[in-house]
Amino acid sequence: MPRNSAVVRHHAALYKPPAMLTGKQIRAARALLGWTSSQLAEAASVSYATVSRTEQTDDVPPVRATILAAIQGALERGGVVFLDPGDTRTGGAGVRMRE
Repeated sequence: MPRNSAVVRHHAALYKPPAMLTGKQIRAARALLGWTSSQLAEAASVSYATVSRTEQTDDVPPVRATILAAIQGALERGGVVFLDPGDTRTGGAGVRMRE
């Protein structure tokens, strides 16, 4: 069944891709949890070197999106909430602990 192109364009206009995690957010989240880089690496099922590489920049680290998703997932399971730029919650971009 062919899709109505107006509907497809409407849905595409509403789609907001997830913001990419930054090295600054990873460092802050890990500090909030009191985790070492090794603990984060284990929780995310990535290498220590990968965690170290992601934390060496304040911006989006030069790693695959799947790696960032694994790190973000591990930190969120630990209790961290990530805030995107322009987030309507008080505080703007950054991290905080889940209530």
